[in-house]
Amino acid sequence: MNRSVPFNDMARIIEADRAHVWHHLLQHKSLETVDPRIIVEGKGMRVWDAAGKEHLDAVSGGVWTVNVGYGRESIANAVRDQLVKLNYFAQSAGSIPGSLFAEKLIEKMPGMSRVYYNNSGTEANEKVFKMVRQIAAKRHGGRKHKILYRERDYHGTSITTLSACGQPQRAEQYGPFTPGFVEVPHCLEYRNQFPDAEDYGLAAANAIEEVILREGPDTVGALCLEPITAGGGVIVPPAGYWNRVQEICTKYDVLLHIDEVVCGVGRTGTWFGYQHYGVKPDFVTMAKGVASGYAAIACTVTTEAVFEMFKDDAGDPLNYFRDISTFGGCTAGPAAALENMRIIEDEGLLDNTDAMGGRLMGNLSDLAERHAVIGDVRGKGLFCGAELVSDRVTKEPVDEKQAQAVVADCMAQGVIIGVTNRSLAGFNNTLCLSPALIATPDDIDQITDAIDNALTRVFG
Repeated sequence: MNRSVPFNDMARIIEADRAHVWHHLLQHKSLETVDPRIIVEGKGMRVWDAAGKEHLDAVSGGVWTVNVGYGRESIANAVRDQLVKLNYFAQSAGSIPGSLFAEKLIEKMPGMSRVYYNNSGTEANEKVFKMVRQIAAKRHGGRKHKILYRERDYHGTSITTLSACGQPQRAEQYGPFTPGFVEVPHCLEYRNQFPDAEDYGLAAANAIEEVILREGPDTVGALCLEPITAGGGVIVPPAGYWNRVQEICTKYDVLLHIDEVVCGVGRTGTWFGYQHYGVKPDFVTMAKGVASGYAAIACTVTTEAVFEMFKDDAGDPLNYFRDISTFGGCTAGPAAALENMRIIEDEGLLDNTDAMGGRLMGNLSDLAERHAVIGDVRGKGLFCGAELVSDRVTKEPVDEKQAQAVVADCMAQGVIIGVTNRSLAGFNNTLCLSPALIATPDDIDQITDAIDNALTRVFG
């Protein structure tokens, strides 16, 4: 593969990185003796590093983002053409790609109607939290301000989104946090916290109602949930869970916020993860796959009923959403998102996600028959996980260093996979897979073959 930087200049790139770049999610002490990894080029499902080594990327850019794969010239051209015409204007005014993508997006989201542009999943979620607080102030005398979030879910890196973080290790050392955020129990049936319940899905949802009653329904304004928990272990909600959640929100006038930052735009085989379950949210947030990483864009999407709450008294100078996202005014994001969505439609990638997701789950289940260390396989579409345990009976998690060793072994084989990382102490033991929606049967088999080899070497 041709690289854009000549090989004889790569030493300079590596040293510049070592000297000046502060990487994400990385302990840098190791880079004093080991070169930082530099990814030079990508095409389709594969990326090449500074040494020219090819890797099959089974995590879509490391964090569930590059949904349509690398090297899409049509997206790059759409962005380039838009930047030449108009690169930016504050979102207090509109733009052609912003208007067109909002229209296209809402076509995929029956019941939703308004798109608020911003630049990251964290920011998209924070906008919802601000809207909920403003609604509480305007309509409920400030009382209905509490926001519930779920154990094991994750909603962003800012102090306030970490206040809604169900992964304690991600939030550790960053407090004190924004008050008014309250945790509800997780819904991972493999780690059943309601062993006496006849219906686990119902019991897990009813636990949310118990928290609402404990806090006082007149104090709870919103419930924020991932449709399928991502970094907390790839948790697919059990049957009956979402229907009961909807009933509870309606009963207590609690606004439902679904965080689709990971699941949105095709990852699970539907446009949005919540659409598997027939629920009707008040807010939906999205980011990663919206433009597949070709431009920075995130969206906070609301119903018309929510939107109307911010314009019912035009004479009140505070009666609108007094917020701005500087880079929500960038036109590259919606331009890239339009072309990204066209590719998904024209290439039938939702159907491919269903088919290849079925193959991936089947392959993982086959691995579980050969490797006792796999305690549970779960997922939907091309969003799958395998939880590793040292004992299937007790479900004792493997040491996280062993789970990381599996990832490292796959990397050495030229396959990039993920693992739950700095999320829950003692439970960073789930391998995470999210290949691009363009994956082929050969790609899926190469991924699971690498995991098979790695499990054999790490665990015997």
